[in-house]
Amino acid sequence: MLNPPRRALSRPPLPQRALLRPRNLYLLLSYLALSAVAFLPLALGLPLERPGQLAGIAVIGWMALWAVFKRPAWFHPLLLPAFLALPVELYLYLYYGQGISTHHTGILAETSPMEAMEFLGGRAWLLVTVFVGVLAWWGSSWRAAWTTRDLDWNDRSRWLVVGLLVLAVAMFAYGKRYGVAPGERAAARTARPGVHLVAARAHPAGSAASAAATSVPGAAPPLPHWARLPFPAEAFARSWPFGLVARAKDFYKERVYLAELDRRSAAFRFDAVQADPGNAPAVVVMVLGESARFDRWSLNGYARETNPLLARETNLVSLQDLITSVSATRLSVPVIISRKPAMQSLKDGFSEKSFLSAFKEAGYKTYWLSNQTSFGKFDTPVSVFAREADATEFFNLGSLHTKPSLDEVLLGPFSRALADPAPKKLIVLHTIGSHWNYAHRYPARFDQWKPSLLGVDKPVLTDDAIEPQLNNSYDNSVLYTDWFLAQLVGRLKETDKAAALMYVADHGQTLFDGSCRQVFHGHNSQYEFHVPAFAWYSDAYGARFPAKVAQLRAHRAARLSTENVFHTLVDLGDIRYPGEDPTRSIASARLTAHKRYVDSYGWADYDNARMRGDCREVIDKGKPLPRR
Repeated sequence: MLNPPRRALSRPPLPQRALLRPRNLYLLLSYLALSAVAFLPLALGLPLERPGQLAGIAVIGWMALWAVFKRPAWFHPLLLPAFLALPVELYLYLYYGQGISTHHTGILAETSPMEAMEFLGGRAWLLVTVFVGVLAWWGSSWRAAWTTRDLDWNDRSRWLVVGLLVLAVAMFAYGKRYGVAPGERAAARTARPGVHLVAARAHPAGSAASAAATSVPGAAPPLPHWARLPFPAEAFARSWPFGLVARAKDFYKERVYLAELDRRSAAFRFDAVQADPGNAPAVVVMVLGESARFDRWSLNGYARETNPLLARETNLVSLQDLITSVSATRLSVPVIISRKPAMQSLKDGFSEKSFLSAFKEAGYKTYWLSNQTSFGKFDTPVSVFAREADATEFFNLGSLHTKPSLDEVLLGPFSRALADPAPKKLIVLHTIGSHWNYAHRYPARFDQWKPSLLGVDKPVLTDDAIEPQLNNSYDNSVLYTDWFLAQLVGRLKETDKAAALMYVADHGQTLFDGSCRQVFHGHNSQYEFHVPAFAWYSDAYGARFPAKVAQLRAHRAARLSTENVFHTLVDLGDIRYPGEDPTRSIASARLTAHKRYVDSYGWADYDNARMRGDCREVIDKGKPLPRR
């Protein structure tokens, strides 16, 4: 009797066995590790938006890469930037709670090896070791890719994926060309060239009217949902490793933009000279405030004593009626530091340089010390002007929205600038001031008004349930600003030099005022346009320039705007140049009032406007001029 054939032992199918081979498993786990970086916030207890979309983007990206190149050995070299970026991404998340951004890429591009070594100190060799390890990881995984053919995509399904990929790219290109671009071109024809969407976002209440104004008959309608990308561009940029392409593109676009701004003004000169050609020591300081509200300073009548130290300064002149034309840093600061007209503030760039160059031409050594980010969506146009200085330093390496960055970080560099042997100096300090999150803008010892947001984890800005805590934290940030500014004044006094300091905020804030349920800025509110500003002078400066001091005091209640700042600061430096306009200097007897326009549903005449409701929206009594 024949025995039945013995049943063979079950074995995993060939594809499964292939995946379990060490080199294949090593390669696949390496790629999985790269994609897992996008989910690092979850491991650190940080919020992560659209995790499902991030996972989907990673799957689609790997499938597309594999389909196009067939085998990992061919596309693995393209992943070298991702491997090198990995330790940087980990570092930024661990210390700043955010990944690689345009700002960080700019810092890396602009930092010399020597500066990097000085910054890293004893950690430099650790960094070198990490990068050597990453290169070894990349090289060993590439070797694994070359020595295996198990992961080649030889199935006919590969061509199906390639076909779907080509179709998707064609649909996106078609949509970009015919479903989006015509509307954008129509908007460009009716708006000023170079107007960025940030200006429109700053005015949500007027966005519908703006959109209606820029639409034209015959423009293609938006694409149907099925023809659009299934995920926002922002989600793609946060994915790993494929989102690095989008981040690199953003960095390149901003670099091109910065270069264009530099090119426009490269040949410009003020031909500025010192009125008195002597070398008597002099110091002029310009402090750019952030998100400060005029009526929350006790110096200007606020009930809470938010300026106890500045109030003691007898040589301080608080300007009672100075406004900014726009409520966004990147748009308002260029108007402050250059002769850029307020009604051109929505346009990118300016053909002239800032007062930094005027002071340099007149023999001053110039400094730009900033506690704001150097490169990115908040202050790209500002960074262009900052580079005019002889010494430009940015000390905020984190994010405006995450880790605290206190303005006192500027005090050491400020003292070093004062100690510089150059006889004449202009020092510009760009502060973080009262930028949201307000509780991140001061140390615990300044948490005077409570309950506050200090220690509250990720408060929601728009939640009016936190109104008391939000307002208390805001006032605490002003109290800290008072201390910081008093430190600057104190150090100027110690020099015994002729010194003048001017402070002006870029814009204010709306803070759930009365029945107004609005907060932050971008609401066309008087609270955002009316900003605190003051001038201070040393005794030596008052003795040397008594006429300028007298005019400052005489004009403390004059109707002013940020358009006056450039002319005033240059005048305080006793600098003259062809085409100067003394009618705009607060320190001049020839000061003349000018039309003050603010960006509120068009260019509204601030002095011919009513303030509507508790939000105090600026509504022109006539017809606002169009934004062109």
